[in-house]
Amino acid sequence: MAKHPLGCVLTYSVVASLGLVSFAACLVAEGKRSKIGVAATVCLSTAQVIGNVLLCANHRRRPNTRTPKKPALTAVLLAFSWISFGVAAILISAATSMSRTQAYGEGWLEGECYLVRDGVYISSGVLSLLAVLTLLGAASIKITTNQQVDQDHKINA
Repeated sequence: MAKHPLGCVLTYSVVASLGLVSFAACLVAEGKRSKIGVAATVCLSTAQVIGNVLLCANHRRRPNTRTPKKPALTAVLLAFSWISFGVAAILISAATSMSRTQAYGEGWLEGECYLVRDGVYISSGVLSLLAVLTLLGAASIKITTNQQVDQDHKINA
């Protein structure tokens, strides 16, 4: 997390924007079955990594302060974000791989031709939005908790 509130807002705006681009790319890929799924995976992965690096970069503990139960909620949201990210990335990657033109006798399912069902890209897009939103929720809880601990530390000092 950035030390300045504006920097924090800007960096998490980038994460939210990448999540929205990933969702939009999934919607487009649903209609065209093209390689836009690769762009969705890249945007989602970038948003997940940037968000987690920013969230964990400023993780600090102070020995003589009470810690509220909010860090447990942050950990749960982060775990849920990673699970949603993993499922979405697998769905997008597999659907994109299966949607390519395949030579006869090669490809998925022992050489059988396989078409991706409708809704796979949309469901992966919803999962990508869920991953980014839970990541941003964890970040907002972390920011408010850090601000609260800083204020308590200043009052006690």
